[in-house]
Amino acid sequence: MTEDERPGAEPRAERAGPGDTTLTDRTGPAGAAPAASSASAAEQAGAGVRVTSAAAARAYARSVVLEEWNSSSRRAREEDVIDLLLVVSEMVTNAIRHGEGIAGFEAVSTADGIRLTVLDNSDVVPEVAYGSGALPLGHLGSGYGWPLIIRLAREIVIDRRPGGGKTISVLVPLRDAAGLPSKDGRAG
Repeated sequence: MTEDERPGAEPRAERAGPGDTTLTDRTGPAGAAPAASSASAAEQAGAGVRVTSAAAARAYARSVVLEEWNSSSRRAREEDVIDLLLVVSEMVTNAIRHGEGIAGFEAVSTADGIRLTVLDNSDVVPEVAYGSGALPLGHLGSGYGWPLIIRLAREIVIDRRPGGGKTISVLVPLRDAAGLPSKDGRAG
């Protein structure tokens, strides 16, 4: 576990410029459909927060939920936000460990949840990305990332980029917590 990944760690985030790993600014309306090409939106992002760790990506994704998906008429179920943060961690960690580094990151609010887009620098598409989501047999310390992504996300798209590398886009569904009992037992 790196210093940035320990519980309560402050994510590393820096202002970014053109060509840097970025999170796009979040000026679109909440619930808007994603851009026709999420990859091009992430690739073209010139301003935002530079992502250097899974912790920074998780913090940004949570802020998208709090500032854009949640509204006066709905709020995301906490267990769905936990699933979202797990998917963010797996996608960003895979880009760092197996994808020759992060080339871009984006989290966009949609009517159904949060669309995540991660760009990396490797052309290699992992075979398990097209798997069933079954967890590996035996505990070998790895191999759980893609099965978790497959189980928790929808609309998984992997595209090779013309200039090299790949773009992975997924939709993590969020449900409204309205009407569910709160921790004190009253309706929320």
